[in-house]
Amino acid sequence: MLKVLIADDHAVVRKGLSYLINAQPNFKVVAEAGNGTDAYTLVEQHPINILVMDLSMPPGENGLVTTQRIHDHFPNIRIMILSMHEEQEYINKAIHNGAMSYILKSSPDNELIAGLNALAADKQYIDSHITLSKSDIKEIESNGIDSNLKGYHSLSKREREVFPLMALGYTNKEIANRLFISTKTVEAHKASIMHKLALNSRPELVRYAVHHHLIEF
Repeated sequence: MLKVLIADDHAVVRKGLSYLINAQPNFKVVAEAGNGTDAYTLVEQHPINILVMDLSMPPGENGLVTTQRIHDHFPNIRIMILSMHEEQEYINKAIHNGAMSYILKSSPDNELIAGLNALAADKQYIDSHITLSKSDIKEIESNGIDSNLKGYHSLSKREREVFPLMALGYTNKEIANRLFISTKTVEAHKASIMHKLALNSRPELVRYAVHHHLIEF
């Protein structure tokens, strides 16, 4: 039985997906999350096989960033993006960041089921309504290094978890409770983040996060 985590900011969507997925043989929804930060925390805490995730789950970390973080640290988890975004840049970036499947929310249920079955066989599946050109494939396979994000890429695994919560204005205690760490550790991570990004205040951090599409409000 493959264990599935659903991440979507709408409870009614999560409920509908759970009903559909649990009706399929060999799949069981074991956890749900309403944002990328919680999705990552649940991945750390549970033996997840498949993650079905939206890209836009405001307020919080951009789903493209969450996809890359989970793929980098938990490469065995098969990620399916289920999104309203039909723009090619979103699709290409999601696959580049580690998603094995990309399904449109406007597509019928059989697309999602086909995607799940492909992931169960450890195969990639792209919605049949999406066409990847040669240039798209080239973009997906590129190294994708952004020199303007060198500071962000230098952040540690834990600092990247603190970053979106810090940008959203969570207190040290709130961050500590969500990440199961001490407030002193949060303070140390915050100081390190500001130093690595060469920023002096939270407004500067927020502008940096929004400018580089790292969080959504």
